[in-house]
Amino acid sequence: MSSVTAETRFAAENRQLPGAVLTETIQLLASHASVRHYKPDPVPPEAVEAILTAARSAPTSSNLQMYSIVVVTDEERRARLAELSGNQEHVRQAPLFLAFCPDLNRLERVCQRQGYPFADRYTEMFIQAVVDAALVAQNASIAAESLGLGTCMIGGIRNRPREVAQLLGLPPRTFALVGLTVGYPAQRPNLKPRLPEQVTVHRERYDDRHLEEGLAAYDEIMAATGIYAGREVKAPGADGSPRLYGWCEHSARRMSRPHPTRRHIKETLEELGWEF
Repeated sequence: MSSVTAETRFAAENRQLPGAVLTETIQLLASHASVRHYKPDPVPPEAVEAILTAARSAPTSSNLQMYSIVVVTDEERRARLAELSGNQEHVRQAPLFLAFCPDLNRLERVCQRQGYPFADRYTEMFIQAVVDAALVAQNASIAAESLGLGTCMIGGIRNRPREVAQLLGLPPRTFALVGLTVGYPAQRPNLKPRLPEQVTVHRERYDDRHLEEGLAAYDEIMAATGIYAGREVKAPGADGSPRLYGWCEHSARRMSRPHPTRRHIKETLEELGWEF
């Protein structure tokens, strides 16, 4: 196993588990941290092939394989993708960029080839294609990290779907769902704390009895990391004193207004051939 981080979530959360269950795969998954600074060294072709083969081995609904992967190494095209993704420098810097695309175009072609109508093409198939593409992306990330490479998922690729589709030559009924930067880390990333298990994991039935205490604890943890330094917005609490700027305040402010570039994404996807 190879990992770009110094610790796993088991250590960070002080979870004591027997070694028998702490397999290399589980420890790799629990050590994930996004990498946003890369060395210029290219990813070897054999590593790219291994990553893509692992990605294509992901589960897929009804074996329909409703996704496509666009591999981008060209420097100018990566630079343009960086711009379209919100001027994210690591998209330009990483030597390899993978775009994961839900794809119904291929199945439409298959139906035409076999002489059948392309009838099952609405919201459920959109969901299935998105899930297929997301699973493939996650497999690729895990495979890359197992080779000592760093990765970062790029949701900003959905900022300007039309331009990305044109740049990548995507046909109708496809779009770039998420990108993945891949390369050798220039520095070791920090493991970002996650919400407590009591907040996100439910046993048998949904149970939010411990939500408030879990959120309060997580706010303290996230504020202490310094991740919001320079981004805080001071707001008074119920008693008039300054409110802690933690995950809740930051996330609530994010959700209090529509995303500036993705608020009309349904209409944009319809222009790209998707039907809901």
